[in-house]
Amino acid sequence: MYIIKNAFRCIGRSKGRNLLIGIIVLVIAVSSCIGLSIKQAAINAKEETLNNLTITATISFDRQSMMNEMRENMGSPDSFDSSNPPSFDRSQFKEMMGASSSLTLEEYETYATAESVKYFYYTLTTSVNGSKDFEPVSNSYSEDDSNEDDTSSDSQNQNMFGNGQDMQMPGGFGGKFEQMFGAQSDFTLTGYSSDSAMTSFINGTTSIVEGSVFEENTSEHVCMISEELATFNNLSLEDTIIITNPNSEEETYELKIVGIYDDSSANESSFSMMGSTSTDPVNNIYMSATALSDIIASSSENSETQTDDNTGREYETALTETLSGTYVFDNSDDYYKFEDEVRTLGLDDSYTVSSSDISSYEESLTPLNTLSEMAGYFLIVILIIGAIILIVLNIFNVRDRKYDIGVLTAMGMKKGKVSLQFLIETFTVTILSVIFGILIGAVCSVPVTNILLENQVNSEEEKSLSVKSNFGRDNMAMPGGMPGGDMPGGDMPGGGFRGNGGMSNNPFTNLADKDTRAEYISEINSAMNFTVVLQMLGIAILLTLISSMVSTLFVMRYDPLKILANRD
Repeated sequence: MYIIKNAFRCIGRSKGRNLLIGIIVLVIAVSSCIGLSIKQAAINAKEETLNNLTITATISFDRQSMMNEMRENMGSPDSFDSSNPPSFDRSQFKEMMGASSSLTLEEYETYATAESVKYFYYTLTTSVNGSKDFEPVSNSYSEDDSNEDDTSSDSQNQNMFGNGQDMQMPGGFGGKFEQMFGAQSDFTLTGYSSDSAMTSFINGTTSIVEGSVFEENTSEHVCMISEELATFNNLSLEDTIIITNPNSEEETYELKIVGIYDDSSANESSFSMMGSTSTDPVNNIYMSATALSDIIASSSENSETQTDDNTGREYETALTETLSGTYVFDNSDDYYKFEDEVRTLGLDDSYTVSSSDISSYEESLTPLNTLSEMAGYFLIVILIIGAIILIVLNIFNVRDRKYDIGVLTAMGMKKGKVSLQFLIETFTVTILSVIFGILIGAVCSVPVTNILLENQVNSEEEKSLSVKSNFGRDNMAMPGGMPGGDMPGGDMPGGGFRGNGGMSNNPFTNLADKDTRAEYISEINSAMNFTVVLQMLGIAILLTLISSMVSTLFVMRYDPLKILANRD
């Protein structure tokens, strides 16, 4: 008890020195508190984002692995003989590329039995044409319109593509265009396996304005079309539309309209690549995957083998389908388990498991993680500098109080207890300063973290824009150096044709205008918690022990008799 009383008495006698130590520790405490809060904010943001994140995954063919395998079959670079180079096996390449198509539905469903999977859904997609009574919404003029003034049309073609007499404007492709881009379809026909697969309806991008969504797994040939498409063709609920196979116009199918939807994404991007209207969201037709499977099966049964007039290659007229399966998980741990489970279920190494949700999540945390890493380095530097300053101050403190040490030890007090008194003095000043530092840090941590995080986000975005500028994509231009403003309709803002939503129909202009920045986490709501308080108390104890160790060494070296004898 005497040691404690004497320690507090000594603190009161040396107010100036202890005040200086307190201010130094306070600065260290506030800086450490902000640094620890930033690191804790990063941890909290990760947990909160993951908890609110619906994690999905897909299985896709690993083409890079396929190419590596082909290179190995051709021989290693060390064994390459320039006089007799290995021949490229084109047939093998075609065979391997053919194997790169998506998995079958049975395979997808087999992997869906993995314990980590919460549920599974899939979509079927194919391209179809309309009929004379059912046409796609198009933001380019039709072939009939262009025929009204052939001279004007030819002039516009030459303005767009130079000496391209064989090319026609969008709406009537032919010649070189068709050779470059292939046959164009009017509509995209998408089949959903369940309501869960209709993610655009779940997230609110798409919504029903008339009628209702078709029943899950229905085999009836019913569909939903966009509000724009219904208006364009003067269609309403219960009307029937006729779609055709682009490879065989005689092959037709009837679909009854049970729902009309509004797609907000159509306002953001209604661009039709080189006249293909099937890529426009307003020309998407939705139906049940079961019903679409029946249509595709029927098309396969009626398929014929035909020969392309231009290339001489044979092809099947059946509708081609694209199958995409999606697996949904409760949490990220289940997602990471999934790959091991599907390997056990038979998925070979030529396929990879990936999650766009996890990739987007990790990218969104990039500025915060960078800031957290910088805060960690800053914290280490502050603690090292602070510890050195406190050690130096304690050395001077012990030297100035050498006589007090001599008196106490001459009176019979053990040196260990004298050292303990110095430890109590240092700890008392340190803990009081740390408490004030925690209070100040708690108030400042969120605004300071958000300011630093905003700067970090801006830095990341500037870096992205700099890379974009290095590629010369600030002002994209048409091939041949013609800017979008030189397109017909160039007097409009941005140049080029304008369609739904006011977007330019010039694909190269759209690429330049598109905002490809990641959705970074740019603000945190809380950073201080009980964990940070415990860490700060740990820092207070650490600083006290480090700075007191030196004073203890000095106390142990002193001889009380010599101290008293040599006193001036």
